[in-house]
Amino acid sequence: MSVRLSSPEDYSSLLDKYDTWMFDCDGVLWHGDRLINGAVDVLDLLRRKNKKVLFVTNNATKSRKSYKGKFDQLGVEAHVDEIYGSAYAAAVYLSTVVKVPKTKKVYVIGMGGLEEELHEEGISFIGGTDPADNTLAPFSLASFNLDPDVAAVVCGLDTQVNYTKLSKAFQYLTRNPDCLFVATNEDSTYPSAHGLLPGAGAVSAPLRFALGRDPVCTGKPSSTMLDCINAKVHYDPERTIMVGDRLNTDILFGKSGGLTTLLVLTGITQESEITGSNASTIVPDYVTNSIGDLRAAI
Repeated sequence: MSVRLSSPEDYSSLLDKYDTWMFDCDGVLWHGDRLINGAVDVLDLLRRKNKKVLFVTNNATKSRKSYKGKFDQLGVEAHVDEIYGSAYAAAVYLSTVVKVPKTKKVYVIGMGGLEEELHEEGISFIGGTDPADNTLAPFSLASFNLDPDVAAVVCGLDTQVNYTKLSKAFQYLTRNPDCLFVATNEDSTYPSAHGLLPGAGAVSAPLRFALGRDPVCTGKPSSTMLDCINAKVHYDPERTIMVGDRLNTDILFGKSGGLTTLLVLTGITQESEITGSNASTIVPDYVTNSIGDLRAAI
């Protein structure tokens, strides 16, 4: 059963217990380009108390460097080496885990951030933001030439996804039995500044249905994301807390990794999902309305 935080003593105790704080971003720190009230104050408080602060996001539209730009724009202190995104995890998975040869390529359904992370890892790619693939013209299989060097298809959130991209990805995955199918994350939705929109999981869903198989997922709740963090950051899991707004990604990620979890109700998960007879089987350790509530510990 979750502990509902409410008093200044509750929040002060929580701050004392944990040295490393991992935060989801969308729905926890901000909605779109609008900061959640009190988020900056809480992050500043944690840094003043010499806590380690990390940002763990499934947003694959931005690279870590470009995500740093968003933090700067919103006035939130963050450093590139504190930011861990699902695009970065996908690129690291391909370069260091499966070791895609430098002579091979990746076909991308995704945006510039994913391409940037692949480039940083020395992985060649096609598709993605290429104007030739960003078209509403009918796809012709008769004129499609399969690139024999494509060793993987990587799918992230793509706001310009179309039939051409899906068809090319399908061809690579069906005509080359060794072609890897990788998804940056499987979030069904994501919270924009003005409400929910389809997420990366909705983009990869047509391929999953057509293929009859699931991709390897590198974002939360996959252990691949935590492996990326483990390779770079020293932390004690027993003194680490994951703060998120989504049960089946953030909270499950934390629990699977042996971390304490704190659910905030400013994003995807609603009160009805954690209480009553139909409550989720994924149970956070702590619950609070908003990240700004931790200001009570000041």
